[in-house]
Amino acid sequence: MARWSVVLPDEQWATERLFQHDVVTVAGGPAGAAVGDEVLVVAEQQVVALARVEKTDGGLALWYLRRAFDEPVPADLSEGPIDEATFRRFAERLGGPSDRKPWLVSVAMPIEAVNPAEAVRQFWSHVLELGPAELPTYVWPSGDELAMQAFVLGAEANQDPEEEDDED
Repeated sequence: MARWSVVLPDEQWATERLFQHDVVTVAGGPAGAAVGDEVLVVAEQQVVALARVEKTDGGLALWYLRRAFDEPVPADLSEGPIDEATFRRFAERLGGPSDRKPWLVSVAMPIEAVNPAEAVRQFWSHVLELGPAELPTYVWPSGDELAMQAFVLGAEANQDPEEEDDED
């Protein structure tokens, strides 16, 4: 079985960080990669995942085996074949599967409407209009509301205007 590294373009990496996909399709990719080969997925000079090649029609369909999106491993790898020792070194640093725990995720905004149905329609219109680039999402471990954090585009974002004023 051959070992490879595949580089995600910046725009595709931003999408992968934001949405939970099981498979990512990469245009092109290493010409010699075959179904069943394992690859290190690289973005912004970091190993961000371990994946397996599922198909190669016009590109690579990569099935994620392990993700390290929030704790990537720094790496200076270009796209193409890599030796077994390098592959194993990075794969081990990605770690194994983490224990999953329940989280509560919320988007809340004040909406003025004449009835609940109109409020819901306006809510979804605002969500689509603002999207993940502008609309903060709040997340906290189930049962620990005091640990709530705001995220924008999948990254923690300070939403306290008083703290922003203190920094100036």
